[in-house]
Amino acid sequence: MASVTGRTANFMSKHLPGLGRKGTERQVSQFRASKGAKGNKLMGKPVFLLDAVGRTSGVSRPVMLMLIRRDDDVLVCGSNGGNPMAPNWYKNLMAAGVAHVEIGADRWAVSARELDEGPERDECWDLLTAGYPDFASYQQLTDRKLPVVVLERQSD
Repeated sequence: MASVTGRTANFMSKHLPGLGRKGTERQVSQFRASKGAKGNKLMGKPVFLLDAVGRTSGVSRPVMLMLIRRDDDVLVCGSNGGNPMAPNWYKNLMAAGVAHVEIGADRWAVSARELDEGPERDECWDLLTAGYPDFASYQQLTDRKLPVVVLERQSD
């Protein structure tokens, strides 16, 4: 059964998306103004800033996401709280194929690689749900397969 927090996030993503956008804008501002010292947690869990270019606007679209690492990689899940539609940040990321990550005061370029079914996706899904169990709730609340993406650090 989906968790209470998972069901709440699902409801918010479907019925109050503007509230989530405003919260993200505030958190991004706080995170950047403090060089990552503030705004780096959500519901007690660590988050990071993903900065991808909008696929139609060409403008930077920063978003705060749960911080789940696998060695030097960062893992992300396009959950949108279990909403039937994939989140815009995911669509932008996959269209661009590259983005920037900010963790604390550090910023670097990444390439995005979506995982197909198989052992690597299974491993990453397990890491994602161990780090943020509501991803499993979101999967229960939607018919779409939640995408799992590896953000791989690019050399300068």
